[in-house]
Amino acid sequence: MKIITEEIRLATKGNPDLVNITDAVSKILSSSKLTQGMMSLFVVGSTAAITTFEYEPGLIEDIRDLFEKLIPQGRQYHHDETWHDANGFSHLRASLQGPSLIIPFKDGKLLLGQWQQVVLAEFDNRQRKRQVIVQLIGE
Repeated sequence: MKIITEEIRLATKGNPDLVNITDAVSKILSSSKLTQGMMSLFVVGSTAAITTFEYEPGLIEDIRDLFEKLIPQGRQYHHDETWHDANGFSHLRASLQGPSLIIPFKDGKLLLGQWQQVVLAEFDNRQRKRQVIVQLIGE
C-alpha cells in the first residue's frame, strides 16, 4: 500500500465559478502508476467546495441558480456583521457542499460515471488562488 500526496493550484474568478478539474486529477492518478485504491480530494479554504456533476452549460446554470435560491448572495448574514467582508453566503454554500470528495479507482482509472466530472466550486465573492490536495491510497 502506497500513499501519494499531490496538489493542484488554480485561480478562480469568484462566485459562482465552477471549474472542471477532472483532467488534472486523472493526470495525477496516471502519473502515480497506482492501479487500485482511493483518491481523496480536499480544497483548502472555507469558501470553496468539491463536488461531482455532469459538467455541461445547462446544469452549470442550474447549480448556480440552486445555490442562489438556497443561500442568496444579496441578504445580510451574521458573518458579515463580524468581518464586514460580505461573504457570509460563500461560507454557507461551501459548508453545505463540503470541502472533500473520495473517488475509488481501479485498473488505473477513476470510477466515475460516464457523464460525471470532478468540479471545484468557488463561492467567495472575489477571485481566489485555490489549492486542492489530492491524496492517493492504493497499490
